[in-house]
Amino acid sequence: MSTTYIDNYLDETLKIVNTIDRNEIAKGVEILKKLRDDGGRLFILGVGGSAANASHAVNDFRKIGKIETYAPTDNVSELTARTNDEGWETTFSEWLKTSKVNGKDCIMVFSVGGGSETTSLNIVNALKLSKEKGAKVISIVSRTGGYSKQVSDACVLIPVVSDERITPHAEGWQGVVWHLMVNAINN
Repeated sequence: MSTTYIDNYLDETLKIVNTIDRNEIAKGVEILKKLRDDGGRLFILGVGGSAANASHAVNDFRKIGKIETYAPTDNVSELTARTNDEGWETTFSEWLKTSKVNGKDCIMVFSVGGGSETTSLNIVNALKLSKEKGAKVISIVSRTGGYSKQVSDACVLIPVVSDERITPHAEGWQGVVWHLMVNAINN
């Protein structure tokens, strides 16, 4: 096998390392420290591969970060019942209503595009509700950041370094950034 693809992928990873906005990561860490100190809850939203990342991150923020943390995608029965009965677009916002999201809480979004008028509407609607309730928003997104970037208190934008590999870099870097954040809040 030629190493060309591997070399390209790893070179792109270095470009991300050198261009990612460290100030936005630091802002996210400070929000999380305050969240923990104030006894707020962290709700992590993601779909597709980002939902799997959300589940892993819930474990880390609970166990390592000592923050009460949840992901609506961890309860597949409720998620699919809401999708069936109410529609996909409100799965997260209705879940957050039941959880009584409020100004002490924080929403963390994992998304490749960040949501728009036509994509990831469940994330967009959850963010609208969360901002109405005064919750902070941290997003780890790529492309232009979409709606998530527009409403975030801290937005870590994963730079697009290859149009062919936006999704693998975005989802891989979600893991890098949340692992960095969850360990940084303890330092």
